[in-house]
Order: sequence, then C-alpha cells, then structure tokens
Amino acid sequence: MTNQTIDHLLTRRSASANSLGEPGPSERQIEQILTAAARVPDHKKLVPWRFLLFQGDARKEFGTVLARICQSEEKDASQFRLETESNRFLRAPLVIAVISRVVQNAAAPEWEQVLSAGAACQNLLVAATALGFGAQWITEWYGYSQGVRAALKLADNERVAGFVYIGTAKEKPEERERPALADIVRSWRP
Repeated sequence: MTNQTIDHLLTRRSASANSLGEPGPSERQIEQILTAAARVPDHKKLVPWRFLLFQGDARKEFGTVLARICQSEEKDASQFRLETESNRFLRAPLVIAVISRVVQNAAAPEWEQVLSAGAACQNLLVAATALGFGAQWITEWYGYSQGVRAALKLADNERVAGFVYIGTAKEKPEERERPALADIVRSWRP
C-alpha cells in the first residue's frame, strides 16, 4: 500500500525561482495553498503569521520599490543590479510574503511563534508542489532590509519569514544530496 502524502514528502524538491513561469495557481488553488499554510501548529491560537500576495502588475510595481530601496541602501548598485531588482518578483506568477508576527503571550514563547511562521512557509511549499507547481522559499537581501520592512508596512513585532515563489517549473529540479540519517539521528540515553 502506498501513501501519497509520504511519497510526496519524500520526493518534494524546491524549484529555482528563475525556472518558474506561467501558468500560476488559480484563485481556487491559491485558496487551497493558503488554507494549508494556515493549518500549522499554533500554540494558543495566536496566528503568528500573515500572508501578502504579489500577483499580476503588483509584482512589477513592487520591483520598482525594490530597485529604489536597493539604490538607497547600496550606494554603488550597478544598473544591472537595479534592473535585476526591478524584475525580481517577475520570476514567478505568484509570490507570497510570509510575515512572522510575534504576539506577547507568556504561555507561547516567541521562538514557538517564529517556528510556526516557518512551518507556514513549509506548508506553502508542500501544498503548491502537491498541486503540481514549482515553488521556492527565499529570503535574500530584501527579507532583511529596513527599507523593505517600511514598504511592506511591517509592525515592530513583525518580520519577513520568507518569500515563497510559485509557478510552473520549466524544468524538473534535480535531486540533491540529503544528509544520511546515521549522521543526524541519535537515541537519547541517560
């Protein structure tokens, strides 16, 4: 007997954002992907994450913002670099920014909430690839930029957990070497 979920988890592979193209997910598929992302462990039901979607013209418009911020934060940015930033979000039909938001709650430490946001990113990847799309979770410089934080209107308790690019993979991602379980697993003994 085969289990499709386990099979998918054992073979899932990120596709490079540069290899993604149209078509992207439909509105119904986006709803499924986001619903899966929101079904992660969430101690105390704090919802310590939210999602910002970049689709259509919004991708190009945000690219203009990225280029402007890059130029202000990196004084020697070349024209090539600025063009790259202008087109960055055009690499995929859908880019989802996952925003980690820490809610003060003594019963749910900050670390648990940040991990929940990371789990939301992973569920985005798993759901998108289960629907047949390519996907990649990226942070890059703009995930840490103060200018980008301001452009995204992040609150003091928020930060970017990642940008998940989703589209149709132009090529099948190559498998990469994974750690041997013998190297990373031990049984605890007193």
